[in-house]
Amino acid sequence: MDSSLTALEGLVDLHCKTLKLPGIRRVYRELAREALDNGLSPTQFLLSCLEHEAENRRENKLKANLRAARFPATKTLDQFSFAEIPSLPKAKVLSLADCQFIRQRENVICVGRQGTGKTHISIALGMAAIEAGFRVRFIKAVTLSQELLAAQQEVRLNKYLKSWRRIDLVILDELGYLRLGPGAAPMFQFIAERYETGSIMVTSNLEFSRWEEIFGDAVMTAALLDRLTHRCHILVFDAESYRLKESRRRHESADTAPENTEDRDD
Repeated sequence: MDSSLTALEGLVDLHCKTLKLPGIRRVYRELAREALDNGLSPTQFLLSCLEHEAENRRENKLKANLRAARFPATKTLDQFSFAEIPSLPKAKVLSLADCQFIRQRENVICVGRQGTGKTHISIALGMAAIEAGFRVRFIKAVTLSQELLAAQQEVRLNKYLKSWRRIDLVILDELGYLRLGPGAAPMFQFIAERYETGSIMVTSNLEFSRWEEIFGDAVMTAALLDRLTHRCHILVFDAESYRLKESRRRHESADTAPENTEDRDD
């Protein structure tokens, strides 16, 4: 290789590092050869470099946002069996994947018995939101309650609440599995804060009429539901547990499978 070309490439590498352009640094040599081979203009070559850098940044942002969301698993809408939940309108769920509800600061509440796919749908919609460029955070209700109580006891609750304002969609999972007790008031404050700053998606095994069991106060519960349901999409998961059905199928399959006795020692 020509020493002058090597020196120029070294300078390009240096400037790419300084300007934080790793995407261009990785591909500019290959793109330069393609530009020469195909007779592309300098402007076309520059455009190709910038397009690669933009795509590199988009992919890195997507990966970072996925990590920050803290999903317990990867779930998509394609993986969900809507036929198992006839009460759940598939068209409505798919329409939520366009994330317009986040742009309009609307909420989503998924209500139904345990094991019917509420968490699956919430994660899938959360992943769609990340693909659309939104910041998402998934958290169990019991975990959030513990963090809120700790922040309150350490006199930093306002700072903690403020840290959530940059999140476009909060997914609060399994609200209702445990009573909040002393964590009810800070949880109310958290949800009230979301009403002003962004969207929240809640999954719960309890119908609204039983939410007083979670918060232990009728007035607080009524005020909270008023905020949550003001601009809200409610999805009802009215079906038998997925996991219970699958377990039953496995047992039935094992019971009806022909016994293989050829190699058995009696």
